Amino acid sequence: MSANNSYQYPLDLTWTGEEMAVVISFFNQVEDFYESKVSREAFLIAYRQFKEVVPSKMAEKQLDREFEKASGYSSYRALQEVTKSERQFVKHQA
Repeated sequence: MSANNSYQYPLDLTWTGEEMAVVISFFNQVEDFYESKVSREAFLIAYRQFKEVVPSKMAEKQLDREFEKASGYSSYRALQEVTKSERQFVKHQA
C-alpha cells in the first residue's frame, strides 16, 4: 500500500467489508502501477475481482473519476497499459 496516500478511496457504504477489501486491493494495484511496478497477472486478477463487486461500466467509470480526482491515478489508463503489455511486471511509462 502506498505510504503517501492521504486521500480516501471511493467506496460504496452498501458493500460488505469483503467487497470493500476487493475494491481497495484493486486501487492498491493501480497505485503500485504508478509508483513502482505490478505483476501483470496480479493486477488482472484484482481487476476481475473488482468487476465482480462493480459489474456496471457506469459505476466503474464513476469510481475511476473519484479515485483519479483524489489520487491523480487513473485506474482506466492503468488497466489499458497493463492489458496491452506482454511483460510479467508492468509499470507506468510517463
